[in-house]
Amino acid sequence: MAEERTGTQERGTPVVGEAGLPDTDQKILVRARDLAIGYGRKVIQQSLDFEIRTGAIFAILGGSGCGKSTLLRTLIGMQPPLEGEVEIAGVESLPPPLDTPPPFGVSFQSGALFGSRTLLENVALPLEKWTDLDQRAVEAIALARLRLVGLGGYENYLPAEISGGMQKRAGIARALALEPRLLFLDEPSAGLDPVTSVELDELLKTLNRNLGVTVVLVTHELDSIFRIATRCIMLEKGARGIVALGDPRELRDASDDPRVRRFFNRLPSSA
Repeated sequence: MAEERTGTQERGTPVVGEAGLPDTDQKILVRARDLAIGYGRKVIQQSLDFEIRTGAIFAILGGSGCGKSTLLRTLIGMQPPLEGEVEIAGVESLPPPLDTPPPFGVSFQSGALFGSRTLLENVALPLEKWTDLDQRAVEAIALARLRLVGLGGYENYLPAEISGGMQKRAGIARALALEPRLLFLDEPSAGLDPVTSVELDELLKTLNRNLGVTVVLVTHELDSIFRIATRCIMLEKGARGIVALGDPRELRDASDDPRVRRFFNRLPSSA
């Protein structure tokens, strides 16, 4: 079991969930079973078993090249697993259905905004595709999402006319357009200055706390991890598997695995 890899969780001890309740009181939203990921015959990670429960801010961690983004793409159905399965809200997520909206929102590193469309038009796209709302209602909801992420007043700007941090916020607003209860983020703080990064962390905490959005993010930013993540897995390239699972602060302070200690404490490989 992955739980035994943390070095901090004794067998038989109840695991405390994100709301201070035992995990058994929180619904499993994402489940990976015996998952192997990679490309063609190249296996990057294998035998991945983990669960993400409602209300979590769940971080996928590890060094460069360990497969973090590949795992995210597999979880959201952009890439098929080599082995095993992924379930989201009790439904196998692969292959993704083409005639219904996904039960989650996704925002990639750059926000993946359409450069020729205003922020309002970008956020409106999922609503136009997946709902029968009239244009006035679509624009009202899109504007509300922009205000939710602190971009009220910028609805008529093009992506090139705003900062990188604002582009990431706009990408999150679009990911929230259909009010999903699950949000996937790929390196949300990458390339941001420290102040903007903290502001984005606070936004994610607000979405999680006030709207009940479960957040799954790929990141290597330790400050953000300790600030907002309630649970994490750590992938290791050499082991091709999960070497730690649990609260990142507990892993930093109490793990008996030298690979985990080095990662969470920024120590060189010789330490």
